[in-house]
Amino acid sequence: MNRKILMFLSYAELPTKKIERVMEIVEEKNIEEIKPLVDDKEVMNLLSTNEYASLVKKCDDRVFSSYLNNLEKDGIKVVTLEDAEYPDKLRYTDDAPMLLYCKGDLSLLNKDCLSIVGTRMPSNYGRFVTEKFAGALAMAGLVVVSGLAYGVDSISHRKTLEVGGKTIAVLGGGFNHIYPEANTNLANEIAEKGLLVSEYPPFAKPTKYTFPLRNRIIAGLSLGTLITEAGKKSGTIHTKEYALDYGRDVFAVPGNINSLKSELPNSLIRSAQADCVLEPEDILLKYNYNAKKEEKRAVEVNMDEEVIIKLLKDGEKDFDYLAQFSKLPVNILNSCLTTLEIRGLIKRMPSKTFMLN
Repeated sequence: MNRKILMFLSYAELPTKKIERVMEIVEEKNIEEIKPLVDDKEVMNLLSTNEYASLVKKCDDRVFSSYLNNLEKDGIKVVTLEDAEYPDKLRYTDDAPMLLYCKGDLSLLNKDCLSIVGTRMPSNYGRFVTEKFAGALAMAGLVVVSGLAYGVDSISHRKTLEVGGKTIAVLGGGFNHIYPEANTNLANEIAEKGLLVSEYPPFAKPTKYTFPLRNRIIAGLSLGTLITEAGKKSGTIHTKEYALDYGRDVFAVPGNINSLKSELPNSLIRSAQADCVLEPEDILLKYNYNAKKEEKRAVEVNMDEEVIIKLLKDGEKDFDYLAQFSKLPVNILNSCLTTLEIRGLIKRMPSKTFMLN
C-alpha cells in the first residue's frame, strides 16, 4: 500500500469508499506519486466533479509536505491498515477505515475495549447507571470507548478518567473541530491520558453524515457495546447495528417501562438482541475480568446527616421529601445537604433532587 498516496487522498477529503476504490487503481497501475494519480483518467472518471476538483486543488507537494510536518508537530499519528498498531478487532470488519488519525496512547487500540453509548440527554437514573458501569469497567482494566457527545458519552469518558482508567474517544470530525465545542477540555484530557481517534484529517468539519459512520469504529474497536439509556429513535441504534453485524456482544441496562429514555434498551432486551445487565460484574465475568471496588475513605457523619443518608438509600429524593421525613428544620437541612455534597457523599442532580454518590 502506498502510504503517501493514501494520506493524500484523505488530505483531499475524499469519501472513505472512494479512497478504497482509488487505492485499488493505485495498486493495479503501480502509481507511486501524486501527480500521475491526479492525471489518471480512470481516477478522473471515478470521482465526482467536486471530488476531482478537490484532488487537483490540493495537488501541491510543498503544501502537502507542510501538512504532514504539522501532523507530526501536533502529535498526531496516522495508523494504516498495514501497520501493526492498527486495531485487529477493527481490521477484520467489512468497512474498516483504511487509516486512522490518533492522538494519545496508541497501545489502547489493541487492548480489550468496551463501548458505552446512549442518549445525549440522560435522566438522573441514566447518569447513575452510566457512571456505575463506566467506573467499574475501567477500574477492572477494560478500555472504555465512546463518541465524546453530550450525555452518556461524556459521562462515560469523565467517570473513566476520574477512577484512573483508560478511555478512547472516536470523533465524527477532525481534531481541530471538536464537537460539541463544550467538550474541548475533555478531549484534551483524553488525548493526554487516553486516546482520540478519527478517520478524518484534523481540519475536517463533522457533518450529520459522519457521526453515524464513526459509530462503526466505536463498535469495531470493542468486544461489546453497552447501552445504558436511549430512546427508540436514538442514534445509538447505529452503534448497536454495527456491533451485531460484527458479531460483537450487545448489553443493555433495563429501565422504567414508562420512561421514553429507556425504550431502546428495554426493547433490545425483550427482543433478545441484547443481554440484560444489572451489575458491571455481569459484563466483567463474561470477559474474565475481576471487579475492583472504588476506594472510598471512611467519613464520619453527624446524626442529622445520617438521617438524610438513610432516606437517600431508597433512591433520589427532592428537598420537600427530605424536609418532610427527616423532620429537620429547613436551615439545618440546607446546611447538611451542602456539607454532604462538598464531602462527596451525595450529588445534587440537575432536576433539583439529591442522591447518594
